[in-house]
Amino acid sequence: MTPATNPAYRRLSVEERRSQLLAAALSLFAHRAPEDVSLDDVAEAAGVSRPLVYRYFPGGKQQLYEAALRSAAEDLRHCFDEPRQGPLLPRLARALDRYLAFVDEHDTGFSALLQGGSVVETSRTTAIVDGVRRAAAEHIFRHLGVTDPGPRLRMTVRTWITAVEAASLIWLDEDKQPPAGELRDWLVEQFVAVLGVTAGRDPQTAAVVGAFAGDGPD
Repeated sequence: MTPATNPAYRRLSVEERRSQLLAAALSLFAHRAPEDVSLDDVAEAAGVSRPLVYRYFPGGKQQLYEAALRSAAEDLRHCFDEPRQGPLLPRLARALDRYLAFVDEHDTGFSALLQGGSVVETSRTTAIVDGVRRAAAEHIFRHLGVTDPGPRLRMTVRTWITAVEAASLIWLDEDKQPPAGELRDWLVEQFVAVLGVTAGRDPQTAAVVGAFAGDGPD
């Protein structure tokens, strides 16, 4: 009988190897604070040597962390990338479902990302996180059908996004209670409530609220 042969070894391309290292780093950052993850940890998780990690990320842990953070930020941006079809509030609920699923999956890493205080936090990492918030706001404005939001509407939406982040952190701290679906519904109701308050002071927001009153079609 012919002995079984191992599959031929295939050398990974530069992009494939870089993606492999980022995936290993993201997996570690999802469950441990960035300052508790070493390059040796990443190398071990990826099944490679520490010098190989340095070859792809010569800036060391800081460069690797920022690259992993950009990758996670891109995933977060996609959470709010919902087709603009059907009633507004179910669209927002679906976006929040994806957001909370990301929070649930990344857990400790999400807390470290938003709470700051990490030894690897810099102006660049802060800008990456702020970019996610701004992208989420832009998605929401598009869902609202607003191309030029005024200061009151901008402040209302960005304040709500901050509230979503804070609620997510508290949710993790409270052992993910209440259930994600209940938290999602509460956040949607909060969105409607804060828009309603602003509508009493801002004609643009009043028009937006009127457009989806009763959660009917846009």
